[in-house]
Amino acid sequence: MSGSAEGRSEDRRRGGERSRALLDALLEGRPEPGLAARAAEGLELPERGRYAVVVLRAGGGGPAVGALEAAGLRFVRRRRTDRECVVVALGDRDPPALVALLARCGAGPGGVGPVADGLAGLGTARRLAELALLTRPPGTTEIVRLEERLPTALVVSQPELSARLVADVLGPLLALPPAERALLVRTLETWLECGGSAGRAAGRLYCHRNTVLNRLRRLERLTARSLSRPRELTETVLALDAFRLTAPHP
Repeated sequence: MSGSAEGRSEDRRRGGERSRALLDALLEGRPEPGLAARAAEGLELPERGRYAVVVLRAGGGGPAVGALEAAGLRFVRRRRTDRECVVVALGDRDPPALVALLARCGAGPGGVGPVADGLAGLGTARRLAELALLTRPPGTTEIVRLEERLPTALVVSQPELSARLVADVLGPLLALPPAERALLVRTLETWLECGGSAGRAAGRLYCHRNTVLNRLRRLERLTARSLSRPRELTETVLALDAFRLTAPHP
């Protein structure tokens, strides 16, 4: 009887190892013939269907599991040293609803890739979910979707070009004393958040509208970019994202 129990335990262990190996192969996007079909059987998930891959910082999978189970969603997870991947069978649910569910349970920070059409697309979805995670502002715990961060994702996916963009656009600004630089950066960020309204930005910054405009004009002189020209504004915004997410901070 003891041997039979040990045998069942060994079978479960081997089955778990096979399942993890199949999931790893899917998440790594290995081009193995028949992989999706084998994984569907081993993981007990449909080969075809709508899937989301969520990449969470280590420890986020615990709250996520409880929330997904409570919502009746089918999922599998893979833990790593510094992060966890959760593959969710969406059914007819949409990604924003999944993000809201995970945010309510405090599973973040995390990133969610675009919807994968079947198990064969999990490798790309995982890679893009990790990229989405990199676009998360430092110090925040939010869960972000790639589709909402595409320009920033372009920036963080090319560190060398991002560093060049920061140097070319923000170089003179970054040479200012830290407090002075922080004031101008915060003013620009607030102005952008307010849709380009100096009056609304002034309300948030507790200063006069003309103070906001003067700071923005000074920033334009330092960067040699006009905030009223769309192409130059785009360069400035992308450089700002690169500075916040990839450039070293003092």
